[in-house]
Amino acid sequence: MGHNTRMDQEEETWNQKKQNLIQDLARKIIHGDLDTKIQAAKDIRKLAKSSVKTRSSFAAAGVIQPLVSMLLSSNLDATEAALLALLNLAVRNERNKVRIVASGAVPPLVDLLKFQNGSLRELATAAILTLSASASNKPTIAASGVAPHLVQILSSGSVQGKVDAVTALYNLSTCTENCTPILPAGAVPPLLVLLKECRKYSKFAEKTTALLEILSNHEEGRSAISDTNGGILTLVETIEDGSLISTEHAVGVLLSLCQSCRNKYRELILKEGAIPGLLRLTVEGTTKAQEKARTLLDLLRDTPPQRRLASEVLESIVYDIATRVDGADKAAETAKKLLQDMVHRSMELSMSRLQLRAASCTPSEMPPA
Repeated sequence: MGHNTRMDQEEETWNQKKQNLIQDLARKIIHGDLDTKIQAAKDIRKLAKSSVKTRSSFAAAGVIQPLVSMLLSSNLDATEAALLALLNLAVRNERNKVRIVASGAVPPLVDLLKFQNGSLRELATAAILTLSASASNKPTIAASGVAPHLVQILSSGSVQGKVDAVTALYNLSTCTENCTPILPAGAVPPLLVLLKECRKYSKFAEKTTALLEILSNHEEGRSAISDTNGGILTLVETIEDGSLISTEHAVGVLLSLCQSCRNKYRELILKEGAIPGLLRLTVEGTTKAQEKARTLLDLLRDTPPQRRLASEVLESIVYDIATRVDGADKAAETAKKLLQDMVHRSMELSMSRLQLRAASCTPSEMPPA
């Protein structure tokens, strides 16, 4: 029992020391000269790492407003020290995120995104990402004109900068109070490049495809997607290799294109060999993805026979067999099994065999549904 009491006393002493240190650093950041403020900001950054409670204690001691004021300093060391301190104060602390934005941090952060100084620009991007995770901050940040600067980072930032910019744009795109789209159509080419280069199964791909789906709801965005070299192919590859979420968004993009102007986009989508991935999605995707894939297949299917492409012939044959064998209800499931069988071999070689099967197949020869 005595051991526990001693431990409790030691913890209390340590907490008191920490509290005194927090108060001391708050005095320095509020009243000190520039050098004192810079050192205090560095110390706040270190100490703020330790716990959510410490971060809250710093906020209660009044350090946020003076740190935000330091972001406006012409001294880059002061700006960087303040930025790093604010980042640590915001991590996993919703109230601090709100306080930082309420203290006027967004305009100086947007200014820092215009900077040529790479490290400060990346830190500002990380700060916008962190602060935009809070729902109540989204309207303020979305209205600040930050989006074009984040889009620029998609092309010119470091790998981490690009990841942070995509995530920040994703956070802002879910801002329900912001009716006007915050994403400029100029975001399309860099987003498609990033999607092409990243692992299609990653969280990053999920956010990138989500942004592309938002952009595909506007004519400018749709044109930018089809005008970008390899853009539609990248979306088709995502449907084939992506996670449940990224495939859902990717098929949503293609559906949006095809619904807006079937004549313009249909051939472009078919040419990239979208049918097999869409067929698989009708069975393996999320409920929304299945629905979107079926709708898109219907839009892609109906064409004059002489203009049908190989992939479309394949798709109609598979559905024809599946419907005759198992009826319309189970057609998608049977089609999936047939398709998996074909994907393992060369599709061109499978074509003639499939056509023969379509003409002569009986239910007993088919795999059980």
